[in-house]
Amino acid sequence: MSELLFEIGTEEIPAGYIQPALDALAAGAARKLEDLNLGFDSIRTFGTPRRLTLVIGAVQSQQEDRRQEHIGPSKKAGFDAEGRLTQAAIGFARSRGLQPEQLQVISTAKGEYLLAVEDIKGQETMALLPALLESLVHELVFPKSMRWADKSMTFGRPIQWLLALYNGKVVPLDLEGMKSGNTTRGHRFMAPEPFAVSDLESYLSGLRERFVLADPVERRALVVEAVQQAVDTYGGNADARPVLEEGLVDTVTNLVEWPYGICGHFDRKFLRLPQETLVTSMREHQKYFPVAGADGNLLPLFVAVNNTGVKDMQLAASGHERVLRARLEDGLFFFNEDRRRPLVDRCAQLDGIVFQNRLGTMKEKSERITALAAILADRIAPDLREDVTRAANLAKADLLTAMVGEFPSLQGIMGRVYALRDGEKAEVAQAIEEHYQPLRAGGHPPSSLIGALVGLADRMDTLVGCFAIGEKPTGNKDAFGLRRQAIGLLSIIRGLNISLSIRDAAESALQGYAGLITDAAEKTVADVLAFIRLRFENEQVARGLSQELVEAATSVGFDDPVDCLARLNALDQLRGQESFRVLAGSFKRIRNIIKDNATTEVSAALLTDPAEQALFNALEEVRSKALPLLGTGSYHAALDVMLTMKEPVDHFFDKVLVMAEDPAVRQNRLNLLTALGELVLQVGDISRMHVEKE
Repeated sequence: MSELLFEIGTEEIPAGYIQPALDALAAGAARKLEDLNLGFDSIRTFGTPRRLTLVIGAVQSQQEDRRQEHIGPSKKAGFDAEGRLTQAAIGFARSRGLQPEQLQVISTAKGEYLLAVEDIKGQETMALLPALLESLVHELVFPKSMRWADKSMTFGRPIQWLLALYNGKVVPLDLEGMKSGNTTRGHRFMAPEPFAVSDLESYLSGLRERFVLADPVERRALVVEAVQQAVDTYGGNADARPVLEEGLVDTVTNLVEWPYGICGHFDRKFLRLPQETLVTSMREHQKYFPVAGADGNLLPLFVAVNNTGVKDMQLAASGHERVLRARLEDGLFFFNEDRRRPLVDRCAQLDGIVFQNRLGTMKEKSERITALAAILADRIAPDLREDVTRAANLAKADLLTAMVGEFPSLQGIMGRVYALRDGEKAEVAQAIEEHYQPLRAGGHPPSSLIGALVGLADRMDTLVGCFAIGEKPTGNKDAFGLRRQAIGLLSIIRGLNISLSIRDAAESALQGYAGLITDAAEKTVADVLAFIRLRFENEQVARGLSQELVEAATSVGFDDPVDCLARLNALDQLRGQESFRVLAGSFKRIRNIIKDNATTEVSAALLTDPAEQALFNALEEVRSKALPLLGTGSYHAALDVMLTMKEPVDHFFDKVLVMAEDPAVRQNRLNLLTALGELVLQVGDISRMHVEKE
């Protein structure tokens, strides 16, 4: 058992490429070692802008010898009439490196066949590693790759060196003339000379001595420390604290090999800009950290993180200040220009932005969103209709502002800022920003119902329009982010507990495309509903519920996701009870018996057996109690009531022959079971559930 240390040294890799590449290295190595039947006990990765490193602990030194069996021709094809091996059998033996007489005959479910037993001697790991490591390099995929010099291979950035050690010995590897060795390199500027390593310990310590922290976790902690120290030392304000946004910390961590914080200042006049604008200017373009005071408001300070040590801190800070000043001057200019016109005046100019060439302009989309949001408000919160309509009308106007043109991530945010300055209601301004939420899977939905309704209208308009013209996601292609739109729609519905018919909303959205889309309206609505349902099912399975449980709820109705979720939770909470297990088994039997029978009218006069009379009486009593509960969405309580039918159902199947000779009696019994089934189906199709006794 020995350690494998593999480092790919490169030119500076973009920060966003590093962690995905490390994850792919680890996953690929684990898979390949398992395929080669080589054991190991751990996989770790390290990475900086100039290196991707894989370390595998206790790699088995040699494959185990193994015996592999190969089934060949049938015995009938392998022997002739005189019992001699045929050419087919001889060829099969030779293909496996055996003498024909070494073949065996075995019995299988399909008859007797020839068997070749191959003894395979395990290879040494050192002999297997070159091909394994080479394939790992070639299989790494980056958002953008490049070729360099006369190389035919592609990679995220040009490869400069390869370090490959197994048990302290160099693994011979040759990538188009780039040969592996036992050396790595320190910091590009502060310690660029190659140096030899023998194992992980000497690798990490040697890099540390040469100003490289290879461990991203350790380097991230030092980034935070360096930023805080820069503020404490040079900020000049005892209450100042850096704003450590997690995504920016992660990015900066992968921009440096050893962080050095530098605190700079900017003119207080820029504090007139909205805080979001200041933060975005610093974060997106310069990767600078804003600084706030004890009250949470921004101070005229920022922190830059350098990759090299600084002798003259003031000189270094002034360089960063000049760069940021230019950005902030642009921002202030854009902000002042935008304020010359109220937001509402920009709505008419949205016809200059194409939403989709077959679905019209952004102005037309804005009008559709406004109409649909008003419809949703009438159904869900009529008292909010005026504010919802106003927010929907203004929702896309900030796309025409200079500030959003410079910083697209500020869409919605600048809409809120400008709406407030124009004197719009605070609730309307808030909704303009919130209608984009959640921004990503797992993000926060809108906090206000106004923002939620505008957001639902926006997403449903996009889904219906794209599905109507055939722009459906296929494989990795999802040009309009429709999966994200559907997930966001579900997040809004779930987060604000909005009872909404997806079908009705989709049909209303389709009305907005009158004149643009005329064909296959019903199919479009059905496809959108199925698409959203699949996203819902995937979400529920991801949170730990079984596929069969989820389908038990969705298969009988998904139109209202909140209602479906309530039924799903009720099924999940009761599935462990013994009475539920028995009823589920009986219900599966009922579904098999009634098949396509849809009639539920039961004649009491035809109920002659005491067992069927008892079941009918139990059903009537349960129905009288359960239906009011079902009507209010109290599915857990309704299921509790239904579970009391367990014994009457069991007794019925023990004593009664459903398929009686008398057609009227037979039909009456089928109707009785169908009526029982329809009651249970108002919660879920429990016949789909495999329920085991706990």
